[in-house]
Amino acid sequence: MINNLPVKTITHKDLSIEGYSRAAVQTYWRLPELKIGFDLGAQPWSFMGTPVWFVSHAHMDHLVALPVYVARRRMMKMEPPTIYLPEAAVEPMLRILRLFRRLDRGRLPCELVPVNPGDEIELSREHVVTISATSHTVPSLGYVVWQRRRKLKPEFQNLRGEEIRDLRLAGTEVTNEVRMPRVAYLGDSSPEGMDTCEAMFQAEVLIMELTFVAPSHRKDKIHKFGHMHLDDLLERRERFANELVIAAHFSTRYHTRQIRHYVEKALPDMLDGRLHLWI
Repeated sequence: MINNLPVKTITHKDLSIEGYSRAAVQTYWRLPELKIGFDLGAQPWSFMGTPVWFVSHAHMDHLVALPVYVARRRMMKMEPPTIYLPEAAVEPMLRILRLFRRLDRGRLPCELVPVNPGDEIELSREHVVTISATSHTVPSLGYVVWQRRRKLKPEFQNLRGEEIRDLRLAGTEVTNEVRMPRVAYLGDSSPEGMDTCEAMFQAEVLIMELTFVAPSHRKDKIHKFGHMHLDDLLERRERFANELVIAAHFSTRYHTRQIRHYVEKALPDMLDGRLHLWI
């Protein structure tokens, strides 16, 4: 396998979280077991086989590799991918793809699907993705992957199997759908993007931006440009019910040692060991 870009990996239960993110450089994530990815700021060769992507917003460090990804899949004779984007980004990206087709003299087959806050995408019988509004300098979205199961309704739980079968055959709905948030992806956002989506705090795994960590950086200016500060995490400490919080998208102003120093000084227990710095 060609290793052309950095990729970090962490495993949580039955899910692998892979990718890399640095502000203004490149952001890309994928969940290989679910065959989905988030953002296309670059495209590691190993990610090419992932057929479905969810793009948070249209800044280049989150989207610029989309034509490369589509072209590689065509070259390798793979099925055209499906890419979900904020509705405002779809028409400009279609124009970009048309220009690349002229330059490259090759097809770029893909399905670009516009999405908006409140939409829901069915991945499979077991998983759906819900879409929420985030707060950035361009139209932006967050995504939550839910696992869903059918559970017997309480009023039928004391019945025998054959009685439940007869009710079902008679047309009675004997189960309810139960959903559990598995993975939440914030993308680039000020705190408002998390505060308005409670599932961000409840998902087993949260992938969040933490662009600024130095005490000297002003939160009001950071929020104006649609980003998070370490203080925003600290202020919400009690809300994080997640089993794993991945903090990423750190500013290039910081060296890796500085990031670790600032975070560990402010949060020595690292959210009871649940906080993982993607550096």
